[in-house]
Amino acid sequence: MKLTTNLDKIGTFGLFLIAIVSPCCFPLFAFTLSALGLSSVEFFGGWTEYIFEGLVFITLIGFFISYRQHRIFLPLLIGLISGGLIVAVYNFDIDSKAVYVGMFGLLVATALNYYINRKHKTKDKTCSVIEGKTVELESTITCPKCGHSKNETMPTDTCQFFYECENCKTVLRPKQGDCCVYCSYGTVKCPSKQTGKDCC
Repeated sequence: MKLTTNLDKIGTFGLFLIAIVSPCCFPLFAFTLSALGLSSVEFFGGWTEYIFEGLVFITLIGFFISYRQHRIFLPLLIGLISGGLIVAVYNFDIDSKAVYVGMFGLLVATALNYYINRKHKTKDKTCSVIEGKTVELESTITCPKCGHSKNETMPTDTCQFFYECENCKTVLRPKQGDCCVYCSYGTVKCPSKQTGKDCC
C-alpha cells in the first residue's frame, strides 16, 4: 500500500492520537489518559499546536492526492473547511471548542475518502487506459447456441477470433463485419473498438 494514498488516514489518526495524549489541551479526550492514571502528563508541551497543524497539512495533502486520482471534490472540500477551522482556532481568536468540530470533520472526510478510493480501485480492476482513453476490459460473452454467459477479461494487445463455450463446447467465431468474438457476442466491444481503432 503506497504511503501517498494513506496520508489522509495517517494525518487524521495522528490528530486524534495527539489529542488523546495531550489532556491539558484537549480535555474532551482526557478521560483516556485518566483511565491509565496519566491524566497529568503532557507529552508534547508547547509543541502540540505545531504538531497538530502539521498533521492537518499532511491530511490535506492526502485529500488532494486522492482528489487527483478519483476527481471527487467532496472529501477535499470537507477537509479544507475542517482543517481551516483547526488552523483558525490556533491563529485567531476563535472558541477552542471549534477544534473538535474540525477534528471530527476531518474524520468524516477521511472515512468518505476511504470509501471513494475503494470504489475507485474496484472499478480500476476492470478498466485500463489505452492511448489516453479509459477502456472497459470486462465483457460478458453469451453463446448464441445454448445461451450460456460468462464474464471474461478481454486482451488488450490482440483480437480474439475464437472462443469455446465452456457449456456446450461450441467454438464461436466473429459475425461478418465484426473483428472479434467480443464485438459479436459480448456486452462490451473490444478495446480496439473502444479506442476508435481498427481491430487487428
